[in-house]
Amino acid sequence: MVLVMFLIGLLAVAFIAALVAFVPAQSLPVVLIFAGAILFAQFFFSDKIATFAMGAREVQPNDSREAEALHAMVERLCAMADMPKPRVAIAETSVPNAFATGRNPNNAVICVTTGLLHNSTLNRDELEGVLAHELSHVAHRDVMVITIASFLGILAGLVARMAFWFGLGGDRRDNRDDGVPVQLIIMLVSVVTYAISFLLIRALSRYREFAADRAGALLTGQPMALASALGKITGDMAKIPQQDLRAAEPFNAFYFAPAFTRDSAMALLSTHPATEKRIEQLYKINAQLGGPAAPEVHGHRH
Repeated sequence: MVLVMFLIGLLAVAFIAALVAFVPAQSLPVVLIFAGAILFAQFFFSDKIATFAMGAREVQPNDSREAEALHAMVERLCAMADMPKPRVAIAETSVPNAFATGRNPNNAVICVTTGLLHNSTLNRDELEGVLAHELSHVAHRDVMVITIASFLGILAGLVARMAFWFGLGGDRRDNRDDGVPVQLIIMLVSVVTYAISFLLIRALSRYREFAADRAGALLTGQPMALASALGKITGDMAKIPQQDLRAAEPFNAFYFAPAFTRDSAMALLSTHPATEKRIEQLYKINAQLGGPAAPEVHGHRH
């Protein structure tokens, strides 16, 4: 995570230097104001945006027995983690999953889908493992970290669009490149910066999923329950209609386990590590806690 954040910072310095060199002084503040406004909205309204987009509704303990049980689990885990209890929401979707959002523990929401709540294959320990994973995201302020790290990509994408539509750089040409239009240079630099930033953010997201798995497993003291939940939820994804998975895909960055259609799983572009690697890490944590390590089959660990 430190390496990825360093690379994002290095990329940001290079991109800002390019902006200063090629974008006219009168246009630069406009670009920064637009990008800052987008960052502000993402940072302060991430919880409302995510829950609204998912069609989730906030629930109180007295709304139903289901809501009461969910609140009790979250409250117990928050007491164990010594952290404020987030708001609790339920989203109506058949995709078995959960997510947490909010810029800090005092403004967080943890959301569970009806597909997960009504999943008869998950026991209480496994559901607690999923909730502990999501609460770890809240405690680690992952939404804030990813939002700030994403600012460079937002800025680069915005600059590329403005260069295309409004001609940043005007009709000026760069004498060092035999008259190449500055507008084209700005667009190329922005597109390359956006692409690299996109891949780095995905890598950062995968590392933070590993961190949330580890923290969630240590909080409950039951890594194998979390590993079992991962395996069951990932397996259940194959039974979900493809149209439901496609509808859920845009929210994969939030989810406990990504909702992939059969033709969309690409490791480099994924916001989550491979399920097998996550389960392998949980086996190692289980061994550290005194439990059995991953079983060996024909000389190979599984």
